[in-house]
Amino acid sequence: MTTAAAAFRALHHGRAADDPLVLPGPWDAASARAFAEAGFRALATPSAGVSASLGYADGTAPPGEMFAAVARIVRAVRADGVLVTADLEDGYGLAPRELVERLLETGAVGCNLEDSERGSGRLTDPQEQADRLAAVRAAAGDAVVVNARVDTFLRGDTALGPALERGRLYAAAGADCVYPILAPAGLLDPLAEGTGLPVNAMARDGGPSPQELGRLGAARVTFGGGLFRRTLAGVADMAADLRNGLPPAAL
Repeated sequence: MTTAAAAFRALHHGRAADDPLVLPGPWDAASARAFAEAGFRALATPSAGVSASLGYADGTAPPGEMFAAVARIVRAVRADGVLVTADLEDGYGLAPRELVERLLETGAVGCNLEDSERGSGRLTDPQEQADRLAAVRAAAGDAVVVNARVDTFLRGDTALGPALERGRLYAAAGADCVYPILAPAGLLDPLAEGTGLPVNAMARDGGPSPQELGRLGAARVTFGGGLFRRTLAGVADMAADLRNGLPPAAL
């Protein structure tokens, strides 16, 4: 497991500016297989997509079901050597050692941990979050690649300073990567410079492409629940065709 985590960690470094690490977000075993067969060597599960596939609103899936879903995704692509990192939201209130143990049991090599409280959305105190990340790092050693999400932009603060403060604290706590979700593209490079860590950016419809995000400072690009929503829109179109007596375009 440590070797796999080291391999995944290495994928974040030494990349050309227009070649960030692109991590599609599978929500179940079948979508994971599709991404693996397309040639992606690593995947990042989105909590929103996985939750929806399990019949829950984002942020409400029971942790046991989330870990089980991650394990199925890992199992679906393990034989191909595809690495998986998992979105674990705020850690579900689990003690750091239990969180790490349950993650490693799934076979995943990394995780996202966000600094908003699940349910309330309240931003966690930055030092409190840094202490928690440090405890996760101590429990995991080098067996988990920790992507520390910074939610200041998501919560409406558009300034660089608060996000940078949090990013620096999380870097000092042992995070491998910072994820300032919804950060303006022009702030990706200052965040990378200021934290000294690879920065994860989220690609969105109508926004910069993954390659453009790389040139703007992102070392890693994910998609949140966007790929799931795009797929579900196709299912909705097919359902409408069927309801109207038309042959579904996908057949």
